[in-house]
Amino acid sequence: MTPPGRRVAVVTGAAGGLGHAIAAALHADGWSVLLTDLDPAAVAAAAAPLGGWSATLDVRDEDACAAVAASAADRGGLALWVNNAGVLTTGPSWEHDGPTRRRMFDVNTLGAMNGTLAALAVMRGQGHGHVLNVVSLAGLIAAPGETVYAASKHALLAFSLGTLSDLRIAGYRRVHVSCLCPDGIWTPMLHGRLDDPGAVASFTGSMLTAQQVAARAVRLAHRPRPVVSLPRWRGAQVRLLDALPRLAVALTPLVQAAGRAGQRRQHRRSTRPDRR
Repeated sequence: MTPPGRRVAVVTGAAGGLGHAIAAALHADGWSVLLTDLDPAAVAAAAAPLGGWSATLDVRDEDACAAVAASAADRGGLALWVNNAGVLTTGPSWEHDGPTRRRMFDVNTLGAMNGTLAALAVMRGQGHGHVLNVVSLAGLIAAPGETVYAASKHALLAFSLGTLSDLRIAGYRRVHVSCLCPDGIWTPMLHGRLDDPGAVASFTGSMLTAQQVAARAVRLAHRPRPVVSLPRWRGAQVRLLDALPRLAVALTPLVQAAGRAGQRRQHRRSTRPDRR
């Protein structure tokens, strides 16, 4: 049983990277966290120092998401569900075959929808709760080289905001859906992409640490907002470009140049010897 006063949270894709950082930050903030991932051994190891609560979950499985939500609810009520699991394949859209495109949508969009709806089935019944969807800045603008990934994240953003409006129409005032849209994060998703021309969009701005994004996720868990970008100035920048598509397309060569410079900068940082 969850000790009195400890809120219950579920985090998907929590065996490593950003998901594990969010789970650790929530645990430090006093939450009882159920870490989920496709890899049972990895997620169990990640959960061990955080209370040892883990479950194998393929977010593409609607019934499995519902079972995890029910398990969390049995611990005293499901207060927070974080849809973090995601996959990225880069390159021009015409180079992706059908299975590659479907995988990104199955995990990034439909998987997050499965988690959201499983959580809401519990939260609507109890009258309160919060779903936090990790969308990324790619959900706010069409990122060159990450076109299909960005499309999957655009769809998740639309689903999240539409669902929030539907909740309000239905009278649920204490059930929230938030979208966290961070800039590029230095996690395993990007570790092997310092020479990848398709990933330049992820290196055009501020390269964040998983801990920075996790700290913002915890603050968002306490104070729900529909959409939060990190850093805030990058959200404003990409929204402006999204509103001016002709300008955005014209600036693509500059975006590529900035991204390549960012890749070189991150490569220097990641290979710099520890001088402590």
